[in-house]
Order: sequence, then C-alpha cells, then structure tokens
Amino acid sequence: MKLAQIILDIPTQSLDSAYTYAVPDELVDAEVGCAVLVPFGNRQAIGYIVGLEEVDEADPSAFAALGLDPDRIRAVQRVLSRSYFDELGAACAQHMSEEYIAPLCSCVRLFTPPGGVPRMVRSGKYWRLEEPQIGPVDDRWVRLGPAAEGFEPKRTAVKQKAIVDALASGELRVAELSMELGSISSVLKTLSDKGVIEIESRRRLRGVDDGAARATRQGDRSTAFVPSAKPELTKGQAEALDVISAAQKRAAGDVVLVDGVTGSGKTEVYLRAIEETLGEGGGAIVLVPEISLTPQTVARFRGRFGDTVAVMHSRMSQGERYDQWDLIRSGAARVVVGARSALFTPMPALGLVIIDEEHEGSYKQDSSPRYMARDVAAWMVRERGATLVLGSATPAIETLYNCEKRDNWHRVVLAERANGKPMPKVEVVDMAREFGSGHRSMFSRKLTCALLETIEAGQKAVLLLNQRGFASFLLCRECGFVPECPSCSTSLTYHEKGSVLVCHHCGHKEPVPPVCPECGSPYLKKFGAGTQRVEAELVSVLEGTGAHVVRMDADTTSTKGAHQRLLEEFASSGAAVLLGTQMIAKGLDFDDVTLVGVINADTMLKLPDFRSAERTFALIEQVAGRAGRAELPGRVMVQTYWADSCAIQAAATYDRALFLKDELPKRKLLRYPPYVRMANVLVWGKDEREVERTARELSVDIERTVSEQAGGSWTVLSANPCTLSRLRGTYRWHIVVKAPAGENVSGVLLPLFRKRKASKTVNVAIDVDPHDML
Repeated sequence: MKLAQIILDIPTQSLDSAYTYAVPDELVDAEVGCAVLVPFGNRQAIGYIVGLEEVDEADPSAFAALGLDPDRIRAVQRVLSRSYFDELGAACAQHMSEEYIAPLCSCVRLFTPPGGVPRMVRSGKYWRLEEPQIGPVDDRWVRLGPAAEGFEPKRTAVKQKAIVDALASGELRVAELSMELGSISSVLKTLSDKGVIEIESRRRLRGVDDGAARATRQGDRSTAFVPSAKPELTKGQAEALDVISAAQKRAAGDVVLVDGVTGSGKTEVYLRAIEETLGEGGGAIVLVPEISLTPQTVARFRGRFGDTVAVMHSRMSQGERYDQWDLIRSGAARVVVGARSALFTPMPALGLVIIDEEHEGSYKQDSSPRYMARDVAAWMVRERGATLVLGSATPAIETLYNCEKRDNWHRVVLAERANGKPMPKVEVVDMAREFGSGHRSMFSRKLTCALLETIEAGQKAVLLLNQRGFASFLLCRECGFVPECPSCSTSLTYHEKGSVLVCHHCGHKEPVPPVCPECGSPYLKKFGAGTQRVEAELVSVLEGTGAHVVRMDADTTSTKGAHQRLLEEFASSGAAVLLGTQMIAKGLDFDDVTLVGVINADTMLKLPDFRSAERTFALIEQVAGRAGRAELPGRVMVQTYWADSCAIQAAATYDRALFLKDELPKRKLLRYPPYVRMANVLVWGKDEREVERTARELSVDIERTVSEQAGGSWTVLSANPCTLSRLRGTYRWHIVVKAPAGENVSGVLLPLFRKRKASKTVNVAIDVDPHDML
C-alpha cells in the first residue's frame, strides 16, 4: 500500500502537521507536490502531497510503527494537478511553518502557480471543487501542408480558397482566420484530412509577443541571439567573483556578501556568477526589491542570457505570472528575475540565489507567513548545496554581524565605482537655519540655486521626498527639536484625538506643548509633505526654465506599465527633474543626472522604530549614488532639521564605521538586533475593548511560557497599543518578546500558538524577526 503525507489547504494553526491517506493503485500520477482531493471529516478538502512511502499491508507492525490504524486510513479521491514542488520544497514549507509560526497551508501555497490551483468553495451548507482560474493558453496555428501545392478547391468552396490564399503568406492562428472568415471548423478539418493544411497546438505566453513566444518554446531557440558585451572586470569585481566561484565549488550552502558602493559593478558580478552556474547545468534566482524591478534591470539580464530569463513581479497579470512560472518548471527558463515571491518558483537544479539590495525592507513579508527572504534563501541553499549572494551598498546590520560571526558567511568589498569616477560630494543643508533666517520654502536656497544651474546646463536632477505617509511627529522649525520619550529615546507619536504625544514602546503620554520646550518657538507642528504639494512648489521654482517635471509615487505608478512609461519620459526629456518617493532611490542609471536632492531627511529618522537611523543612513547613501554615474560630475544635497544627526553626517561622508560606532552600542544597551532575536505578537480587531483584553491575556500566557521554557535571559514587554493603534477600522495591540541572539524563539512560542483557539472577533499573528515595530 502506498501512503501519502498530505497538508490540507485549510488555513488554521490547529492543522499543524500532515495527514496520512492511502493512495489507490489507479492513481499512478500521484507524486510529491500534487494537489489532491481527499475526504476530511464530513466534507471534501484539497491537500498537497508532501511525502510518499510504501507499506506492506500484510504486516500490522508496519502500521504500528507509524502510529496508524489501517482500518481508519482514508483514501485519496482524485489527483488534481501535476507536481508543483519537490521534496525539498515540501521541507522548506514545513520549516517556514515552524520558524514563522504560520499555518502549514499558507507556506505550501507559496510554491504553487499564481492563480493556477484548484480550491474548495462553500455554497450554503455544501462545498464544491472549483477548477483553477488560470491555466496555460494553447493556440491552434495553421500552415500549408504537403498537398497544398497544386491544390485547386471547387469553385463553390469559397472558404477553402480563402484559407489557402491567406496561408500563402505564412502561418496564422485559427482565431485570426475565424475572425476574418467566420465559422471554419469543418472547413479546416476537410483541408487537414486532405493534407492541404497542418494544424498545430502551441502554447501562448501572455504578455509576450509572438516572435518572443516562439523563440522561448523549448527546442526552438533563436540562433540570432547575441549576448551583450562583457566589460573588463575591475580588481574588486574579479576578487568578488573568485569568492563566489569558490563557494559554488564547495556546494555547501555558503553565503557571500558583495558589499559595494553604488556604481561599483555588482550587477556584472551577478551576471558572471550566473553564467558560471548555467555552464554547470544549474539554475539561478535573482531577487530585487519590487521598486527596483524596472525594465532597465530586466534588460541587463535578458541582454546577457536572452530567452532563458523569466520575470516575476506583482505588476504582471496572474496569467502572465502563471506562464512565467510554468516556463521555469519546464526548464525553458533557467534564470528568474523577480521580487521576493520568485524565491519559491520551481527552478530545476537550483545552484545560485542572488538577493540585490539585500537590506531592503520589502524582502520581509508583512502577512502570513511573515518570512524574511534572506533567511529562507540561506536555508534553501544550505539544503540544496547551492550558494547565496547578497549585494548592497548599505548591507543590513544583521548581515554584517553574520559575516563576522558565521564561518560560512563571507564578505567582499567593492570600495570604488567600476568606471573609476569618485562618489558625488554630499552637502548637508540645515533647514532650521534656513527657517531662522526667514526662508520659508521647502526648497532651501542652496538646493534652489543648484536646481536652476542643473536645468540651465541641460542636465537632469532627482529629488527624493523621504516620506512615510502615516508617520506624524512634532518638529520645531526654529531649532529642530522633536519631543522624545524620557525613557525610550524614541520620538513621541502625535495623536490627533486628544492632542497627545504617546510612546508606543512604554506607554508614556504627555500633552502637546503650545510652544517648543527648547526655544519657545510657536512653530511646533506636524512634519511631512505629500508629493503633490512638493510638485506644485517645484513647478513654481522652475517656472520659465522649460524644465520637465516627472513625478513618481504610488499614485502615478498604480497602472500597468506606468513605471516604465515615466522613466522613459524622464530619459527622453532634456533638462528634467524626477520627483519621487523611495522607489527612485535605487535601480536608476542615467548618465546625465548630476544633481540629487533629499527634501526631508528627517521623516524616517524620527520614526519610533529601532531601525529608523539605519534606514535613514542607507537611503541617503543609496540615493546619492544616482548622481554622477558617468562622465559628468555629480553632487548631492540633503535637507534636514537634524543636521548633527550621526546617521546623516555618516551618510554624507560615506562613513559606515562612524554610523556603526554610534548605532551598535545603542542596539546592545536597549537589546535590539543583532544582539537579540525578537518576536512581535500582533493582536487586532474591530472591538477596542476586546482587542485590549485579548492582548493582555495573551501577554500573561507568553510570560508564563517564556518563564517555564526559556528562563530569565528572555524579556517579554507587556501588551501595548501599536504605533498605528487603529488601521483600516481595526484596533491594534502588540506584545514584544526578546531573546538572546541564536535562541530558538519559534521553538519556545510555537506550542502556545498551535494550541490557542482562534477567535471570531480578534485576530492574533506573530512576526518572528520583525523588520519594523510600527
């Protein structure tokens, strides 16, 4: 008898393991990774096979050894799909479920094709099976056959003649012929039977033109493809490639950090490493932040590897993503470029994973399972004997820490730009002084002058609005004072309701002061400005210059293709200014951008979150790298009310050591990563009192569990409202758990959350290794 271990597609913490079912002999296509239909209680359910084993039916001890009663084992009813993942994919889903305390099925779903899985839908009291909404599209193509030459249809066979005449110029889709000639099914069959035409079914790739689709079909590669030229490697690039090559030869799951300044040629290192992987028969997955997944980025990889590159990101339709996923599974695509979800695509013989801009927060999933792509990728390459390459000009502090502490993490430094040009000079503009001298514009005198000079020279500028829309804090425009919590060293968050300032770490509250406590100025107001308001003032500043202003933010890039269209508009303009949010800070490479301005460096700096200084430092360095990337020299201007901040001063001088010297002692003293591991337990719901009650009760349970299983080295901060205490009509509380670095946080908390009964009114989720605390 064949037994299958099956994870049920029912999203609940209580289903914390696979169930065992018998596989009937006639289901010969049942294999690991298949979706199947199984009985569950008094209903049917969909599940995914994660393991198969043979058991001797005649040997009762075989079942006893597995803890099974053969009389109670139910059978799989149907196989619903081909295999979506292999045994290691199943193991990864199990690992993520335990590591991130998430329902098993939500982890398995990561490995399935977008929109291409069956599901059970409830209709009244009953459940029914709904077939996948997305699947492959097969087009029928027609071409002339061997009997076409000399064929003369009857004079009355008008449609036969029309079809033969149309095909004389080349093959056509049946759909195109039908559009022109109406119903032709019987005519096509007649011509096909006579050998006059040949009909072939071909896979159509959505979002890809016919020529590219034909070239992509396996076995029909275009011989005309010529890879892009390979530039000569710098000494730093060659050394980085040597370290990666050595890691690939060891095939032991090593991690290599390419720590290179912007413009140092990290992408060329990736391309060479991928080329080596492909040459050895392996495949590669390249992750880039969603905001950096521009046509420019994709073009670099397709220019080198042609039609072997698949692309996966959220701006594609589900059908387009399904087609790309299927290309990867078939082996036709051996390089995947995409956002974090591309990590779970079914790449055969995975040999290399690359995570570019590895410090980016977008690699952390903000819904269940709340995984960190970097850490999951490290697990994957270890299990598959592959290599993980991390790249950044501003690596995460945890990554730098791992390179120091772990033997299989290696760091290579690219300290200079590939073209030998210097990094642009960064000038910090003190906006408090500007304001004090009577200048009220959001553009300082220096930045205004620099903008006008840049436009007059026919060059381009990039302006970054460092904005997080919900984050409001008070700031004195005279002296730069920001009200802070007396015990937590974080800014107090402004609450409009009740006009109070609140610390969301310890609960400290105080009324909003009528004037600045430091200098007595009445100009103590909420800080922040939207891109539309900035755009209006920018247009006013540039009036009469003829400069073109392009705005890129969530509003202007919401439609499909808008991101590419706006970048092309900026590139094709002469003198122009690109104004945008963080999406413009990385991935842009324009030779004629000579000025970069950061309009308000303080917004992120004073967020009540332990990573706020690190994010500010990284963002300024990253955006500074957009200037002076070619022959023209660049300059950067950073406007701030906090000019003496170490994060800003260190970024302005490209001095990471100075930043870490200031930041790391604070992290150690206050017990934040990398010196501890954390878990943030989130509680939310519509009823404020119910949410508070649940959070406080859960806090007591967690404290008891930690005390019994982990001891006094752990800390549980009692329940408090989140910084965003009300979001989209729900009230939010959280409980923070801190454990010594290297401790198994999930192992201690997992049993408590698996046993906990779900509530209909209050939701609870746990975020292990949170990327922010907002």
